[in-house]
Amino acid sequence: MNAPPAAIGAAFAAILRRDLTLAYRHRGEIANPLVFFLIVITMVPLGVSPDPQLLATLAPGIIWVVALLSTLLALDGLFRSDFEDGSLEQLLISPQPLYLMVLAKVLAHWLVTGLPLTLMAPLLGVMLSLPAAGYLPLCLSLLLGTASLSLIGAIGAALTVALRKGGLLLSLIIMPLYAPVLIFGAGAVRSAVDGFPFAPQIAILGALLALAAVLAPLASAAALRISIDG
Repeated sequence: MNAPPAAIGAAFAAILRRDLTLAYRHRGEIANPLVFFLIVITMVPLGVSPDPQLLATLAPGIIWVVALLSTLLALDGLFRSDFEDGSLEQLLISPQPLYLMVLAKVLAHWLVTGLPLTLMAPLLGVMLSLPAAGYLPLCLSLLLGTASLSLIGAIGAALTVALRKGGLLLSLIIMPLYAPVLIFGAGAVRSAVDGFPFAPQIAILGALLALAAVLAPLASAAALRISIDG
């Protein structure tokens, strides 16, 4: 029997609030991707070159690759704690649509990883001598792109949730799916820096996000059922 819309909305809000509360209680785990993002970007001028022109050329790709890897760090725990304490099985048998419950968990993941990375990116752009024209497309592309990364990553996290050490397998599964987001995200910043319009790349990122928002929770829900039943 399907749950009424009010009950579905209340369940969505409850899961979102619960995951955000748990994330706040484990602030050290939230900080790991952000610290990784900051440290790697800080190391680039030391390991490559402090030349501002060279850094400005490399900045779009470097920031986007490191943001992708930082998001990947937090993915393995997206469903794992729920799997270990048994609450994931309760979600599977609850009357609320699993699609929306997965969407709530992905939204919480993005709010504590993707959004902070987006807000931190302009500061790191300054460290890499990113030209002023690149800051707006950098923020817009990361805002849309990190949401897509969380949605796509949820598929891999769902497939590997029952594996004891599924981090490497998770990376192998979703890295190819991340490639389009990386290409258009870095491409938007590069186009703006070179003086070309960046709106087409941002539009494509928006389309990818819309597609991921529709399909990724469905795939993640199916993967969770397979992982738990298996």
